[in-house]
Amino acid sequence: MSAIDDLTGELARLPGIGHKTALRLAFHLLKAPNDEAQRLARAIVAVRERVRPCSVCGNLTEATPCAICANPRRDAATVCVVEEASDIMAIERTGEYRGMYHVLGGRLSPLDGIGPAELNVRQLIQRVGEGAVSEVVLATNPSVEGEATAQYLRTLIGPLGVRVTRIARGLPVGGDLEYADGVTIAEALTNRREM
Repeated sequence: MSAIDDLTGELARLPGIGHKTALRLAFHLLKAPNDEAQRLARAIVAVRERVRPCSVCGNLTEATPCAICANPRRDAATVCVVEEASDIMAIERTGEYRGMYHVLGGRLSPLDGIGPAELNVRQLIQRVGEGAVSEVVLATNPSVEGEATAQYLRTLIGPLGVRVTRIARGLPVGGDLEYADGVTIAEALTNRREM
């Protein structure tokens, strides 16, 4: 196997990168100036060496606690539970949420061997049990596994006396009803609000 095949194989293992795209990226790196390829290699090594989960919420950060947990202007009484650290970035882009986060590190998936012990559930229950949290927002993905995870967490957190909410789902802004699937339309109708 050649070095190009090795690089293509490694690139193809990345999410969303198929064999053709991996081959295109490999040839791009071969044509690029040497310093560009070296910068990429250094950036990959640096991120692996310096980025760690936040000791409080599990967000990926170079300093612990992360910038969100260390920010005194954030609402410490509200904790938004997400599956992965990348979900935090999506929520933060909206500029609408001012509370804290908790990263589970995945979602329940018995078929893949992922149960509660493989997720950061114990740390979440401990945070909520300390008494400073008054609301937990469950922001797991609207998949079968995400829904099961949200229901599981609700059963654990509910008895602790805090408000447990779930993010709403429905039609995207600018979307057309005729192109939406039935489940999305049903969710939009179920989660309708007063105007």
